[in-house]
Amino acid sequence: MTGRWIRSRESVLSLAIGLMLVLIASRFSGFVTPANLSDVFNDTAPLIILALGQMVVILTRCIDLSVAANLALTGMAVAMLNTAFPGLPVPFILAIAITLGAVMGLINGVLVWKLEIPPIVVTLGTMTIFRGIIFLLSDGKWVNAHEMSPAFTGFPRAVFLGLPVLSWIALFCIAIIGLMMSRTPLGRSFSAVGGNPHAAVYAGINVGRTQCAAFVISGALAGLTGYLWVARYAVAYVDIAGGFELEVVAACVIGGISIAGGIGSVGGAVLGAVFLGIVKNALPVVNISPFWQLAISGSAILVAVVLNAQSSRSKGRIILREAETTT
Repeated sequence: MTGRWIRSRESVLSLAIGLMLVLIASRFSGFVTPANLSDVFNDTAPLIILALGQMVVILTRCIDLSVAANLALTGMAVAMLNTAFPGLPVPFILAIAITLGAVMGLINGVLVWKLEIPPIVVTLGTMTIFRGIIFLLSDGKWVNAHEMSPAFTGFPRAVFLGLPVLSWIALFCIAIIGLMMSRTPLGRSFSAVGGNPHAAVYAGINVGRTQCAAFVISGALAGLTGYLWVARYAVAYVDIAGGFELEVVAACVIGGISIAGGIGSVGGAVLGAVFLGIVKNALPVVNISPFWQLAISGSAILVAVVLNAQSSRSKGRIILREAETTT
């Protein structure tokens, strides 16, 4: 039943995206050209990567509101590292970014696991702490393009087989997280923990450790995005990606990932991010104020929550009906 619901949600969202593209094309046909859609996907790539990490966390009945602050701190750290040591190879910088992000995710996970503090409280706190560390680290100063090495800023922009490296990294993350969720015990345990924590314990799954692993994955992806973001836009500052964590959560909710945990898919998270990416890029093109993006995103979230609630209610009725037939 859950699988059918997920596939149905993905189908509806795909249909909504297709319809939106048709409406946009009626106003501006150039928007739906392959080259422009490729640019839209590239613009949406950071959101896709972060949404994948957030999806894993939400599946375990948690939430990570520190992803944007993690991104900003990692981005500032690697930007300052690059200015101090411009000869450092990009793979080494990538490894540092992912490791630093994973450590911040581990801090969140350990606080939730060992101290049993609600995830929303933990990540709100660490979000503020990470932003404060950026200010202390940089003394409130910016790192600008002329201070960064060409290799540092050029990597995510380099084109390979017609797509920027940033897009290829997003596709690679989709494939890796998809394989993890469908082919590994850890991936399956995320849904098990979120679906029924008590049953997961009886199945031998450590709930706290699984939730901690989800935070580490989310943190690692946020760290990776931190480098990609700073390198692509060639600037690092304290308020980088301010409020972006809400857009990440919105992408997950729109994509059918249930805030109650246990229900969601990689495809849903990606489609939710793509939906928001198209909205963000299309509004200025069709002469609609970008401020409408907030209203459209909010409306989409409300619709998604209502659909989730109706799904849960229907599932409850089915269980009751089955119980009545057996008695």
